[in-house]
This record gives sequence, structure tokens and C-alpha cells, in this order.
Amino acid sequence: MPTRTVTVGSAVGLHARPAAIISEAAGDLDSDVLIGVPGDEPVDAGSSLLIMTLGAGNGDTIEVSGDNQADVDAIAALVEKDLDAE
Repeated sequence: MPTRTVTVGSAVGLHARPAAIISEAAGDLDSDVLIGVPGDEPVDAGSSLLIMTLGAGNGDTIEVSGDNQADVDAIAALVEKDLDAE
């Protein structure tokens, strides 16, 4: 399963707005993508509520995994961006 480890770029972490943007993008993909804190159980990237339960803050390390490398890369890129700055 393709996996990427990235750093949370949003100033507020994976809170409401960033989580909503990520989950919307994940919902548009053709494969399932999981997101999680290393060592913990990953959650469905298509659920903003589950993303927020991770409690990931700015600068925290996150693992993004799934069946399709391009989809994993797309979600990983969003996690790395400061989505509150847009």
C-alpha cells in the first residue's frame, strides 16, 4: 500500500476548514485514502470529522496511505499546504 509521511502545513492544524477541504478532495477520488498519526489507527480521509479527531497540529507528522499512489500524493499535498491561508 503506497504511503507518504508529511508534515501538517496549516497554521491551525487539521481543524475544521483544512479537514473539510481534505475530505472533499478525498471524496472525489476513485480510491480510498487513509490519514493518521504514525503509531495510531488511521482514519478515512473522506470524513472531516474523523480527520479532526486525529488532533494533528501544525508541524505534526501525518501518514497518508491508500491503494493508488496518485491519490495518496494528492491528499498528502493538501496536508502539507496551509489551507487556512487560502
